[in-house]
Amino acid sequence: MRLLPLFYGAVLAASLVCAALYIYIWHKHFDVNFTLIFTLVPVACLGYFLSSIVKTLEGAIMAQQIIYIGGSFLQLFIVLSIFNLCQIELPKWARVFLYACCTIIYSSVLTIGHLDWFYKSVSFDIVKGNPVLYKEYGFMHTLFYVLVCVFLLAGIITIIYSRINKKEIPRRILLLLVIPDIVCVFNYFVVLKVFNFSFDLVPLGYVAAEFVYLLIAYRVNLYDVSNTVIDSYVKERNVGYISFDFNCRYLGSNDIAKELVPEIKDTAVDELFGYKPSQRKIRHFIDSFRQNNENNTFLYTVHGPDDNSFEDDQFYNVNVNYLYDGNWKRGYIITFIDDTPNRKYIRLLDTYNESLKEEVDQKTRHIVEMHDNLIMGLAMMVESRDNSTGGHIKRTSEGVRLLIDEILKEGKLELSEEFCKDVVKAAPMHDLGKIAVDDAILRKPGRFTDEEFNKMKAHAAEGARVIHKILLNTDDNSFKKVAENVAHYHHERWDGSGYPEKLAGEQIPIEARIMAIADVYDALVSKRVYKEAFDFERADNIIMEGMGTQFDPELKSVYEKARPRFEEYYSSLTD
Repeated sequence: MRLLPLFYGAVLAASLVCAALYIYIWHKHFDVNFTLIFTLVPVACLGYFLSSIVKTLEGAIMAQQIIYIGGSFLQLFIVLSIFNLCQIELPKWARVFLYACCTIIYSSVLTIGHLDWFYKSVSFDIVKGNPVLYKEYGFMHTLFYVLVCVFLLAGIITIIYSRINKKEIPRRILLLLVIPDIVCVFNYFVVLKVFNFSFDLVPLGYVAAEFVYLLIAYRVNLYDVSNTVIDSYVKERNVGYISFDFNCRYLGSNDIAKELVPEIKDTAVDELFGYKPSQRKIRHFIDSFRQNNENNTFLYTVHGPDDNSFEDDQFYNVNVNYLYDGNWKRGYIITFIDDTPNRKYIRLLDTYNESLKEEVDQKTRHIVEMHDNLIMGLAMMVESRDNSTGGHIKRTSEGVRLLIDEILKEGKLELSEEFCKDVVKAAPMHDLGKIAVDDAILRKPGRFTDEEFNKMKAHAAEGARVIHKILLNTDDNSFKKVAENVAHYHHERWDGSGYPEKLAGEQIPIEARIMAIADVYDALVSKRVYKEAFDFERADNIIMEGMGTQFDPELKSVYEKARPRFEEYYSSLTD
């Protein structure tokens, strides 16, 4: 049996084994140039194997063209991997230019047998049973050697520079990087020209380079602290994570997060997240971080089968941070870190102080009551500055209560009783942002100019900010979110023409949609400095006409059922 096919076949098999090992150890953080190297080496070795078994000139030319896929591009990917490993960023235009040079060289290889650019002439013969391709090199082949030398020189200079000036580059990696470059070029220019073997050792050099890159690939990620620490941290600490873009569109999550937040399982990638009642808690984390980047730590509780049993509960520390793509902020990432052991240990300590706990609870309830009274007092103080809205807080709060009563009776919206109580409790706070509006505007005895109205509109966002500050340390995160939403979005319109965010449809939190009806109804039937009070029929017509444009059409039936109670309540105020 001829030795040449055996030799090249063995080299091809070795290259495939190295490629398989690379696939086995592959990691998502590997340099893409590594993957290209392990792809091209087996292709080039296949070309050498085919060159040893061809029977025709056309077959020999095709084998050469396959061989030069590796010859034309491997040195490029080797030198690019050296730049990356030495933490030297090559400009995009330079990478494109070098790739274009390699492509031009390989394009000339494809002209073999047709043009005299790469080989001036080619002929074929079988010598002692082995196929031999006789060729006379053309000018593009000379340029090919020049390009190989440039790549070799660039790689060696980069390695030497990094060895001297970059202490953070591992010495062992720098030593290994020298080997593939030297082996390949040594085979190109020394072995073939000096020793004149009957078979080409270049593919053996390719395999040697593959083996060296296996060693580099196996070790290189150990030096990337950012990646190894993150991988280790997530694996060992049972960490869940969810990512969103800046518009709160869902991007992805891991399995742990999907178990902690079941709503994620039914959420499609790129779907808006946070507007359904079941998603509000997660959305609250993001909104709090948006308003204050330092407010990025929360507690997330997963209750066990028995809601009254603390032992079955799991507790997670939640952190919200920016999602980075390189140096660019692309969205938000929420991480969940299991804190159950610490929480239960604290609970165990608390069991020894039940009497103290009860006393603390009593004081806490007292503080909450004082806190609520303070907020109400603040709301009343703000209202007292406004010439046109006397009693507005009390009336709109009653209006919200009437609407909530009908919502609970109807049962279509599936709102929890706790949520409904929070909406009623938050209603008096909806205009709290007027505290920041100038008296000259707030107490103006007439209609606003456009400029004045624009300043007045700022009270919605300002109200959310004030409430966030007031309730910053409250444990009742659900109420805090509802109160912020009521203040922030009660002037949004269903058709998207409202303010301050121009939200539309279900993007507007349901609590703000409810507040909007009560707020507008009171404005219609109450006397203001710029208008007389409308009668009930006219006010009702305006509200009904606004269903689907200004107001949520789903609340139409709720309003219709509550309307007699609205009229009864407002009639009682004039008696």
